[in-house]
Amino acid sequence: MILVLLGTQNNRFHRLLEEIERLIQKEKIKEEVIVQAGYTKYITKKMKIFDFMTKEELEEWQNKADLVITHGGVGSILQAITKQKKVIAIPRLHEYGEHVNDHQKEIVELFHQKGYIIGIQRVEELQKAIQQIDTFEPKRYQQNHDKMLKIIEDFIEQN
Repeated sequence: MILVLLGTQNNRFHRLLEEIERLIQKEKIKEEVIVQAGYTKYITKKMKIFDFMTKEELEEWQNKADLVITHGGVGSILQAITKQKKVIAIPRLHEYGEHVNDHQKEIVELFHQKGYIIGIQRVEELQKAIQQIDTFEPKRYQQNHDKMLKIIEDFIEQN
C-alpha cells in the first residue's frame, strides 16, 4: 500500500495527485493508494482520499504503508523515516501557488543527499523514482535532536 501525505497547511498540491492517478491508469502503480490530502480537493475513484486524519489514523496508515510519497514538509518526511519507511518526497513549488516560497526544494534535496529518502524536484520524475524504490536502501534514521538541529542550522545557513 502507498500512503500519500500532502500535509495540513492551507496549500494545495493537485499536480502530485494528477501524476499519481496518471501512473495508476498506466498501471505503473498497482498498489492501493491512500491519501491524506489536507486542503487539496481532488475527486477520483482510483485512490482513497481523506481530507485530514487523526494522529492515530495517520500512524495506523503509516504502519501499513510499504511506501510513503510526500510533499517536502519536514514533519511528514520525519514521521515516515522515523518509522523506517521508504519515502519519495516532492516539493510544493511557489510558481504553481502551492507554497509561499520554494523552501521545500532545499528540504527535499537535503534529506535526499543524506540518504534518507528519494527526493525528486518535479512530479514528472515520480515514475522513475517508483521504479527505483525496490532497490533503494534508505539510511536508517535515528531520532537525534542534536543531529536534527544541525540539519536545520545547515539549511538556514545555506539560505
